[in-house]
Amino acid sequence: MFERFTSSAREVVKTALREAGELRHQYVGTEHLLLGVLGQSSGAAATVLAEAHLSPDFVRAEVVRRVGCGTDQLGAQEADALSVLGIDLDAVRAKVEGSFGEGVLDQPHGGRPGGRLPFTPRAKKALELSLREAKQLGHHQLGSEHVLLGLIREADGIAGQILATKSSLGELRERLLAELDKAA
Repeated sequence: MFERFTSSAREVVKTALREAGELRHQYVGTEHLLLGVLGQSSGAAATVLAEAHLSPDFVRAEVVRRVGCGTDQLGAQEADALSVLGIDLDAVRAKVEGSFGEGVLDQPHGGRPGGRLPFTPRAKKALELSLREAKQLGHHQLGSEHVLLGLIREADGIAGQILATKSSLGELRERLLAELDKAA
């Protein structure tokens, strides 16, 4: 599917991955895709989101309010609880690093191959809907505006909930389609 993405749509996905990592989330959700779309400074999606007063700072704050930030490591309370069970985290770290290499536990995203985070089912669905939107509009390439249309259609995700705080999803969709018509 990604071969049909324009450079702006690819940038949306890259930005979504970066945003998820910065928020220390162990997944890429619709909220991260929305932040990726907001990372675009031009185009129909950027225009519609700006007109709806949806800024990256507002959306990021809403994401943190709704789902919080992840953590990179166990805290002192967790380490104390494990020590009661006879588990020494420093000893575990030394054993793992001895077997797999120094710093292996410090790799981004838990050492997953390629450092890639998994997409949630809703994020995958939003991307599938993006492709359908592009096809329905007769577009051969999928751009950031199609990603936004997919996020609007996947209304139950965090992105849909955040979008709906500023405008009805139907209204956002209509504005985006009108903006695409103007650009054509």
